[in-house]
Amino acid sequence: MEQLDTAPKGEELSLAERAYRAIRDWLVMLEIRPGAPINEDQLAQSLGVGRTPVREALKRLQYERLITTYPRRGTFATDVNITDLAHISEVRQELEPLAAAQAARRATATDRAALTALQQELDGVDSRPHDPGELMRLDLQVHRAIYAATHNPYLEDTLVRHDNLATRIWCLFIDRLPGMTGHVQEHGPLLQAIVAGDPDKAAQLTRDHVEGFERAIREAI
Repeated sequence: MEQLDTAPKGEELSLAERAYRAIRDWLVMLEIRPGAPINEDQLAQSLGVGRTPVREALKRLQYERLITTYPRRGTFATDVNITDLAHISEVRQELEPLAAAQAARRATATDRAALTALQQELDGVDSRPHDPGELMRLDLQVHRAIYAATHNPYLEDTLVRHDNLATRIWCLFIDRLPGMTGHVQEHGPLLQAIVAGDPDKAAQLTRDHVEGFERAIREAI
């Protein structure tokens, strides 16, 4: 299983945070399949940590609707329910454009350098072979970098959670979505607008992107 998150330079992550980020991304990318049982011992062994950090991580993941616990049955990865798409999109259509605009206003030089590096990575998507999982990981990286650049931890946390849930839906239909490369590449102009400090353009591009995501999923159903 692949991990997406790494700590920023100089940041030392706790064992619980490392466990949380790794298990979260396995769930988001459906590397732990929907409905699969969650085994603390196996996760601890895979991560090379004790059960306590895993247990702490699972508490957070239950709050984020990525796992669920049933009395006398155990803990399982939550199912991906397509009926949740409208609810998730309703939140994202309001908050994603806000986040993009705030990132354009507030991004630091370090943020802009990170976003520019991601834009360069997006520019190379067409020039090399790629698999859908690789594209989805890049999509997650871009979204999370934009949220971080808002410098609003409440907005960032909310959007990370909702983007995680949206990504699970996307991954479920990944084989039916031929335009995936184009969807991910849409982030290029958005990143340019944020780096250039253009909040209105960033907000509009984001609004179009989120609406396009919901439309693509509904067409694939």
